[in-house]
Amino acid sequence: MSKRLKGWLIALVVLVVLVCGGLVGASLYFYNMTVASGKKAFVATSTKLKRTDPMYDAKKWYQTVPKQRWTEKAAGANLNLVADYVPAAKTTKKTVVLVHGFGSDKEAMGGYVAMFHKLGYNTLIPDTRGQGQSQGKVISYGYYESKDYLKWVNQVIAKQGQQSQVVLFGVSMGGATTMMTSGLKTPSQLKAYIEDCGYTDAQAEITYQAKQMYNIPYWPLVPMTSTVARIKAGFHFKDANALAAVKRNHKPMLFIHGGADTFVPTRMVYQVYRADAGPKELLVVPGAKHAAALSHAPALYTKTVKAYLAKYIH
Repeated sequence: MSKRLKGWLIALVVLVVLVCGGLVGASLYFYNMTVASGKKAFVATSTKLKRTDPMYDAKKWYQTVPKQRWTEKAAGANLNLVADYVPAAKTTKKTVVLVHGFGSDKEAMGGYVAMFHKLGYNTLIPDTRGQGQSQGKVISYGYYESKDYLKWVNQVIAKQGQQSQVVLFGVSMGGATTMMTSGLKTPSQLKAYIEDCGYTDAQAEITYQAKQMYNIPYWPLVPMTSTVARIKAGFHFKDANALAAVKRNHKPMLFIHGGADTFVPTRMVYQVYRADAGPKELLVVPGAKHAAALSHAPALYTKTVKAYLAKYIH
């Protein structure tokens, strides 16, 4: 082998090592951004109320209303989960379990809690694993969380009896988690689902966000980060699949989405709606951005939810 050829081969090997090392480093960074729990720079996490917030009164009420503290163990993990429980004004066995979104916590759900409270429901508002006050180091986009919320539903039934009527409601990642729960074996007391602006699956959403936020193509960073997630957290992005789950669902589901949602693109709601195998309804709120359908059109949102639930909860 000539010295020149040997030099070129060494240079090529060094280049490959540098490129691969850079990709591994980038995938580890992206993993910390997407999967590892903790504050996310691209997610607004402030819970400070502003009087300009159209949901100010509802959120203020939630901050001050008396709450009970419930606890649960995460499914398949030694993690302590916590939740707030707000009983209805009149004794009832109708309960809504609310699921918050990515990088958020139960404190962000005040507007929805107030709506369901006015509709006469008990409300249970957990902090999802790895977020808020619940333990955990991983956010799995609904893959593990859906099993946790099934445990919360079962706890409601255990405390309130076999005559319980439970609704699972989620926003953003919570909406996707709600859909993923619908694909599991669920108790008969879980009567209906409402998902608001959930994505089709984690891989599709992360691919979309990589392009939108960083102008990064799917290959090779998203597959490599998914592999890191499999090694460090036990799941691939494609495992968190709401689209596949709703194909197994046979219970009622109301799908809600903002018509101007560019975080979880509005097109995704049509995909999951078409795929759902159970009784279903769809509300797309014109002009509403991500997770803002209620604040954008509170009367329409509340009227739609009330009419939908009246068909299945008595």
